[in-house]
Amino acid sequence: MLRKTRTCLTTGAVALTLALTAPAPTSATEDYGLPSLTGSSQAMTGEEFRLGRAWLRQFRARAPSWQDPIAQDYLETLVSRLLPHSGLSDTRTVVTLVDSRALNAFAVPGGVIGVNAGLFAFANEEDAVASVLAHELGHLAQRHFARGQARAEQTQLPAMAAMLAGMLIAASGGGDAGIAAAMGSQAAFIQDQLAYSRRFEQEADRLGLQTMAQAGFDPDAMVRMFRAMQRQVSLQGGNPPEFLLTHPLTESRISDAESRASQLEPMRPREDDPIYHLVRARALLAVNQRDPQQAATRLAQDDAPAAARRYLDALIAAHHGQTDSALSQLDALARELPDLAILPVSAAEVAFDAGRYDDAIERSRRVLRLMPGHMPATRILGEALLQRDPNEAYRVLHELSNRRPEDPQAFTLLAEAAGRSGREAWGHLARAEQMQLTGDIQRAIRQLDVARRVAEQSGDSNALARIEQRREDFVGYRETMEKF
Repeated sequence: MLRKTRTCLTTGAVALTLALTAPAPTSATEDYGLPSLTGSSQAMTGEEFRLGRAWLRQFRARAPSWQDPIAQDYLETLVSRLLPHSGLSDTRTVVTLVDSRALNAFAVPGGVIGVNAGLFAFANEEDAVASVLAHELGHLAQRHFARGQARAEQTQLPAMAAMLAGMLIAASGGGDAGIAAAMGSQAAFIQDQLAYSRRFEQEADRLGLQTMAQAGFDPDAMVRMFRAMQRQVSLQGGNPPEFLLTHPLTESRISDAESRASQLEPMRPREDDPIYHLVRARALLAVNQRDPQQAATRLAQDDAPAAARRYLDALIAAHHGQTDSALSQLDALARELPDLAILPVSAAEVAFDAGRYDDAIERSRRVLRLMPGHMPATRILGEALLQRDPNEAYRVLHELSNRRPEDPQAFTLLAEAAGRSGREAWGHLARAEQMQLTGDIQRAIRQLDVARRVAEQSGDSNALARIEQRREDFVGYRETMEKF
C-alpha cells in the first residue's frame, strides 16, 4: 500500500528580535547569546540556493525516497507552522522524505529539509518532531553552513560534497560509516569542525526552543527528545543514532536546553491533535513492511491513541489485500473524526491501490470539494483518472505540477497523463523535469531535445517556447551540479 521508490544548512538570516515570554531581555538575540546577523549575510544568496537545490537532486538520485504524499503534506504543514517564528527571512524551503528507519533529519543550504521515516517512528509525540525541525530551522537562520564554510575554504575542502557522501551512506543504512565516508582524506576538516559545531548545536537549540514556544509547541519536548536519544545510545551500547553523528549531544547541551525551556511557555498552546499519531502509524508501517505487526506492537507499547491504532489496523488490512475491511474501518473513523482529511484521503488511497478507480475518484473528489487543492487528494485523483479519463488527468496533474515544481512524482504522473492524452511533446518535457529533479541531468537534456523535435513536427509553438526556456535552465542546473 505504501509505495517506495529509489530515487545541513541554509542561509536565510535575520537580526533576531522576537520577544520572549520569560523575563524580558533587550532582545531575543541578546538573551540567547546568538550572533546578530546583519548586512549581506542576512539573505540566502542565489549561489547558495542553486547549490542547495543541486545537492538535493544528487541526494534524490542515490537515496531511498519515502513516497508518501500524506506524510509529505503533514510535514510541509508542520514546517509552515514553525517558519514564521524561526527567524528565516527566506522561506523557500523544500522537504524531502527518506525511506530509512534511522533516526535522522538534516538541513542543507538552499532551504532543503530532509526527514527520515525513522524520526516519526522514534518520536511518540508531535512536539518532539517539531523540536527537531525547529532545531534544523535554527541552523538555517543562523547560517551555520556559510559560517562553517569560511573555515573549510581555508583548507580547500569540498564541504558540501562531504556532507552529501555522509548523508547518502547514513540514509542507506550505513550508520557511522556515513561519518567515516565524509572524513576520508578530509579527516582534518571534520575534526577541526567538531568543537565548532557544538557551539552551532547550542545556537540552533536556543533558537529552536524560541521557535517552538512562539508556534505553540511545548519547548520541554526538545529536552524529552534529547533524553530519549541518550537512552537509545545507552541501550545500543554507545552506538548513536545517525542524527547524533552530525548533531553532537552532550550533557551540558541538554542541561542548557532544559534550563532555557523552563523559562518558556507556548504562547498559544495547541489542543492535542490526533493527526500526528496517524502519520506516525504510516511511518511505522513504512519501516516495518515485512512484518506490519511490529508497527502495531510499537503503537500499543507507546500507548498511542485508540484512533491511531485503529487506523493502523485498517492500513495493515489493506496491506494484506483485505480492502473491504480496510475501507469499512476508515469510513467509521472518518465519521467519528470528520475534521481529519487524512482519513477519507487514506480510504481513497486504499481504493486506488486495490484497483477500484471509480471509488478512488469519487472519494478524492469528495475531499477536494471541502479542501480545494489538497495535495494528497489531488495526487490520488490524478492517478485514478489516468485509468478513466486521461485528458482530465492531465488537467489535474498539470495544475499539481505548477503548484509543486520541485515534486518529481508530480512530473512522473504528468508525463504519463500527457502520453495517454496525446500530448507527446509535453510528455517528453514532463519526463525531462522528473529526470532533472532526481539528478539525471544529462538524460534530462537529451529528453528535452526529443521533446523539441516532436514539438517541431507537430507545430506546437507553445511547447517549443517552453522547451527552449527549460533547456537554458537545465544547462545552468548542469553547471551547478558538476560542482559535486
